[in-house]
Amino acid sequence: MSLENTPAARISALAAAQKTYFRSGATLSEAFRRTMLRRLDAALANWEKRLCDALWTDLHKSPEEAYLTEISIVRGEIRSHLRHLGRWMRPAPRPTPLKLLPAKSRIVSQPLGQALIVAPWNYPVQLLLNPLVGAISAGCTALLKPSPYTPNVAEALEGMIAEIFDEEYVAVAQGGREVNTLLFGMRWDVIFFTGSPALGRIVMTAAARNLTPVVLELGGKSPSIVDRGADIEVAARRIAWGKTLNAGQTCIAPDYLLIHRSLQDEFSRAFARALHRLHGDDAQQSLHYGRLVNDRAFERVTSYLAQGKILVGGRTDPSDRYIEPTLLAEVDPGAPVMQEEIFGPVLPMLPFDDIGEAVALINDREKPLALYYFGPEKTGREVLLHTSSGGACINDTIMQIANDRLPFGGVGNSGMGRYHGHDSFDAFSLRRGVVESPARPDLPLRYPPYKGFRWVKKIL
Repeated sequence: MSLENTPAARISALAAAQKTYFRSGATLSEAFRRTMLRRLDAALANWEKRLCDALWTDLHKSPEEAYLTEISIVRGEIRSHLRHLGRWMRPAPRPTPLKLLPAKSRIVSQPLGQALIVAPWNYPVQLLLNPLVGAISAGCTALLKPSPYTPNVAEALEGMIAEIFDEEYVAVAQGGREVNTLLFGMRWDVIFFTGSPALGRIVMTAAARNLTPVVLELGGKSPSIVDRGADIEVAARRIAWGKTLNAGQTCIAPDYLLIHRSLQDEFSRAFARALHRLHGDDAQQSLHYGRLVNDRAFERVTSYLAQGKILVGGRTDPSDRYIEPTLLAEVDPGAPVMQEEIFGPVLPMLPFDDIGEAVALINDREKPLALYYFGPEKTGREVLLHTSSGGACINDTIMQIANDRLPFGGVGNSGMGRYHGHDSFDAFSLRRGVVESPARPDLPLRYPPYKGFRWVKKIL
């Protein structure tokens, strides 16, 4: 299935209509924002089966995984915004220094305006609609651009959005790179992009022409560390789960494993057992194990299998775009599997003798979107202190995204900006500093010729 590109004239008309609608002030009231959030929540309930069916068709994502990793996250985000929206919108008083009295100071959150939200294919519902929750909550309009690589999901999302929102408020544009190029060349008040670091650079370059603020949720190679003192069975199971979720096509999946040399054999056996518990004797027959999104992705990830010694897994089926969860050993740190984001179910394993070696290896690379440490909590905190990543877990994987009270985002090559919860509201808002001064008294001390300046210096 393929989708037709939304014509350029249609995109321009949508952008113009949304600009007019935002300037009308229709999106500003708390009541309006709450109504739109509830409308989106109800639509997710009504469209759940259609969205899950589309996710199964495009990604072989089971209904359970689709709900857990896509729909439930968006609905949870909506509930959070409905609970807190009034407080977030309320002007926040700030202390006023003596030199400005009797003025009052406050921060007022205002919508940035027209938002462009561009989502990838790996979590096509969550990564399009979760930012939309922030845009609605902040009072923005939004043009949504889903990925063409999951066309059934993109079509379902377009139908759902058209059913619940007027297009002058929220609309969907479809298409490939040429449509992206057109959109990034237009003037927006904020661009929210989720994708690869390479595409993030293109977005940022285009946005710079108009000095448009951007939120870039990118990716990278997120390490998992298994240190002495770790519960190996738990570590193996949680890493196997994080690595096989969506067949490894997760931006915060464990990308590679750094393991204490003494634990390699024990971990390998535990990892095999964990995979068996998760997906049975043959993961290809599992209802809960996904497929690579297209032939190009399959060929790229399959090429990594020859870059190390296969300890676990390794079977493939091109006709089904299936790659068995695979653990690799004896990997060259300079090989592509250790230089490129894998985005698939292949886990290369590198041994270390001292935790300092693992920290040094991580710090020699681009800053990742996530970092996972398994071992004593005290050592884990030390590792986090001496490394940098967008988010992290100690003795777990993936779960940092499940708490909407935590900011989510990257650092350096893995992105910029934060969202989820209050951070989503702020991502689409201008925090405007305001000072309100009464007409009287109008003290002469600040005006030339600055009489009594020696007294002014005492209070500055």
